[in-house]
Amino acid sequence: MTKEIEKQNNQPDTHQPVSKDWDSQDEPNVKERNLTANPGDRIHEKSESVEEKAKQVAVDSPDITGDHITVPTYFVVDEPDGEKKALHHVKDAEEISDVIREARVDENGNRIWW
Repeated sequence: MTKEIEKQNNQPDTHQPVSKDWDSQDEPNVKERNLTANPGDRIHEKSESVEEKAKQVAVDSPDITGDHITVPTYFVVDEPDGEKKALHHVKDAEEISDVIREARVDENGNRIWW
């Protein structure tokens, strides 16, 4: 209320600060712009080298415990032919799991426990 109206009504100004109502914003929200909650989850449309992908970071912030967490956007793995391949942490999650699983077995296929 303005002071003029306050004087007219003889009531104190009880305007309390509240968060901005995001539903009434003029610009499109994250969902409307088709963005993910984490910008590192998005895959760039332009082709990038393995070296460029290796430098990208998906998460770089404290977690709920206060520990600082850094997660790469791409995990670089060595292919059997010696080539390096960049696997996206979301899109290629199943392949990343397979690579980790393979790394935990010996040459006879027996699982290695640490």
